[in-house]
Order: sequence, then structure tokens, then C-alpha cells
Amino acid sequence: MSSPRQSRPGPAPSPTPGRAAAAQPVEESPDSTDHPPMHADHRPVDADERPAGADHRPADAVATGDGSPPPVHPVDESRPLGRILLFGVQHVLVMAATPISAIFLMSATLGLGAGLTVDLLSAAFVLSGVGSLIQSLGPWKFGPRLPFVMLPGGAPLILFLAIAEQHGVRTATGAVVLTALFCFVVLPVFSRLLRFFPALVIGTMIVIVGVNLVKVGAVLVTGRPGTPGFADPGNLGLGMATIGFTVVFYLLFSGVLRQLAVMLGLLGGTVLAVVTGAVDLGQAAGGGLVNVPQLMPFGSPEFNLVAALPLMLYSLASMAEATGQTVINAEAVGKKIDTRTDVPKTVRGDALTSLFGGFFGLPLIVTSGENIGIVRVTGVRSRYVTAAAGVVLIVIGFLAPVTRVISVIPSAVVGGTAMVVFAVITVLGIQMLGRSDLDKHTSTFICAVALALGLLPILVPGVYGGFPPNVRILLESGVAVGAFTAAVLNVLFHHVRPGIAARLGTTRTESER
Repeated sequence: MSSPRQSRPGPAPSPTPGRAAAAQPVEESPDSTDHPPMHADHRPVDADERPAGADHRPADAVATGDGSPPPVHPVDESRPLGRILLFGVQHVLVMAATPISAIFLMSATLGLGAGLTVDLLSAAFVLSGVGSLIQSLGPWKFGPRLPFVMLPGGAPLILFLAIAEQHGVRTATGAVVLTALFCFVVLPVFSRLLRFFPALVIGTMIVIVGVNLVKVGAVLVTGRPGTPGFADPGNLGLGMATIGFTVVFYLLFSGVLRQLAVMLGLLGGTVLAVVTGAVDLGQAAGGGLVNVPQLMPFGSPEFNLVAALPLMLYSLASMAEATGQTVINAEAVGKKIDTRTDVPKTVRGDALTSLFGGFFGLPLIVTSGENIGIVRVTGVRSRYVTAAAGVVLIVIGFLAPVTRVISVIPSAVVGGTAMVVFAVITVLGIQMLGRSDLDKHTSTFICAVALALGLLPILVPGVYGGFPPNVRILLESGVAVGAFTAAVLNVLFHHVRPGIAARLGTTRTESER
């Protein structure tokens, strides 16, 4: 679920080192409204190529004195349909492994048949697409109108499976519905707590999210320790080759092709896998053409508040994670947001999509941090790209052959791409921490303790294995632990302690009179 909300983000981050090295510095004269930015070789700079924060004027700026309309922020800028679809497909290819692996894990754990597995996979793609449209387009009070993609999987999936094994799968789907409604109920209270999530807390959480995601990508390449084929040289070679392809494309290309370097690297790794015989293309053949998701595939949901409690508790951490993702997404695209209004829109989008997903037999579906890294690497900030990705996901959900083709991309290739994209998220968190007064000892201490406790279950899996199952599920979420620790310490050191010191100082002054 796959990461807090807070005070407004500081200045937008500087361009990534890769972009700074490949594109010559852009110089803007005072009259840049008449003369668009140019590269040193006199090529005009495309809006998508400008670093986040380069657009000094806000999207809602008033019209200029000569009556010209206000400039459109790159995040709200529509691009040619062909380019939007290409960039949207790039997002889909990078994240497609997540819903596929999540449904396959559900199928293996619960012993589901092939037909039911296909129905769930179709529903996962369709609901992920619907959620991506909600978050990107922002109808009414749902969605922050930022380039977001939504996915099932992660800790919510583990909780779903635990409830299903203990109380039955119908109770698990009921727990998803109850948790979605619970988010709507507690959101007003949570919104009032956002001031306790400054950049220090969010930055710490984003670093933990990034490290955790890099580990997820690495496991796709190596497999899990102790399992057959762990650290297979062939898989390691495919993963490293995919990263190498991405670097070469990013280095040599410019313009649109450079922005598609992530997808081209993934395709290059896939071609190499086909050549080396690591892909069984026969898996993509056969089967029907159209698959329609089945409503309530397990039967009517059963509602049990006690069984749903672990998922409800986790949803609080998920809301904090949605806060961090909303802030870091806004920074990645260089857009100023109001966390008090935009973060609740993200949470509502998550809750609404999960509510629908529960009736289609799916676990919680949440905003993904994966596409934030893609946005930063490519520099393509338009939310219409992720909206296009949402449409592609919906189409994939209904077209069975497309789903089968995507499913044959080797996990090592997807993992190699994911490692690069996820590492960018870690860098974004570090940049945010750089603006959090870490030269002050108190801030350094808060960050250090939160990182230590948050990274512990990530770096040492099973460290809480001796705890009760429900407690263990919460403690093993490094993101939740890190965010909670940072938020509590921030309140104690920056709110409670100064207040006590001020009262004691006042008391001493009065006693000395």
C-alpha cells in the first residue's frame, strides 16, 4: 500500500542527476513568456522535459494583463493521443506484475480453480483501471487529480488471506467492504491530524517505502531465499540486462524515446528472455477472447467486525501512506497542493475503489508508489497519461489474450525495471528529508529512530514471528511502524515538549516575582 500526509511540501525538487547530465541546462530570460525555454543547442524544451518546479506560475494563476489565458500546469496538460497512450502503456507494463502476482498468490493460498483465478485477474485489472481514472481525473471529491495508478497487493493482500484462512473467504470480502466504509467514517478525524505529519515524517516514510519497494523488485529478480531457483544466474542476468537496457536508452535517446526508456528497457529484457528461451510463449496461446469480471465470485460477503478489525487498523496506516504518496507525487510533478483537501480526495478514491473491489472478491486496492518513480524518471507529468493507463487496464481486464501475453513477461525482467523505478522513490524521500532541518539534533534523532524501527521488519523478515498473528501483521509493516514512530516522536518533541517547557518557564517566572 504500497506510502503520510502533512504540512505543505517545500520547494519542488531539483532535476534528477540523469536528466541534468543528458540535457543541457535550460536558461530562461525575464521575457520567457514570449520566448520558450531552449536547450543549449537551440532545441525547444518540451513541457514534459522541464524539471519539476520549473513552472514558476501556479496552475490557477490569473490571466495576464494583456488578456491571455493563464498557463496550464504540465500535470493538467493534455498531450497528443498517441503519446498519451504510449506513456500509459509504459505505466501498465511496469506495474502489471503486481496484480498478476497478487491474484496468483490468492489462487495458490486459497486453492482456487483456474476459471475463478481468471475471473479475479480480470476484475483486478478492471478495478485497478477504474481506480486510476478516479485518482487521475478527480470527479467531485474523489481523487486528487494527480498521476496515480491503483493496484491490489502488498500488506492488504496478506491481511485478506489471513482473514480468509481463519474465517472464510466470504468473511474476507466482507472485511474489505467494512474497511472501505470505515475509511469514509474516520476520514474527517484523520484530516484534522494532518498537521502532525510535516515533511520530516513524510520524508522518513517515503524512504522506508522506497527501500521496501526496491526489495520487492529485487525479490522478483532473485526469488525468495530458501525457495528452488533462488538467485539463479539466468534470472540475475535478465534483471541486470534489463537495467542496462534502460540506462542505455536513457543515455542515448532524447525527447519521446528517452521518456519511454523504462518501457523500452523492459521490452529489451523481454526480447532477450525470448532469445534465451526463458519465456514460454505457449502460455499466451489458447483460451477465449473476452472475459467479464464476475460479481461476488465467492457468494454474498459476510460481515464480521471482529474479523475485519486487523484490516481496519491497517487502513489507518494506509491512509497515512496515501498522505505521503500524495505529497511526493505532487512534488514529482511540481504542483502545489493543499494536504487538507487533496489528501482526503486520495483516501476517498482508495476507499471507493476498494468498496467496489470487495464485491468482486478482491483485497483492498490502493494508490501505488510505483508510477511515481516512472513520472520522475521520464519527466512526463500529465495526469492524462495515468488516466490512459487506467483505460488500458480496463481493456486488458476484458481482453483475455492481452492478459495472457502480459503474464508471460519474466518476473526477473519486471523486477529489474522495478528496482530502478522504486529507487527513484527513495531518492525523492531523501530530497524531502533534506528540507526537514536535519541539521537540528532533534529532527535527526526522530528520523533515525523511525528509520531503525521501520526498516527492521524489512531487513530482517520474520523478526516478529513470535507475536500473535494480528499483532504481527501490523508490526511487520515497516511503513506503518516507521510512520507511526515518526509521527509520535514529532508530536512529543515538537509539540508536547515545547509546551511543557513553556509552562514550566512561566511558573518559575511567577514564583520568582
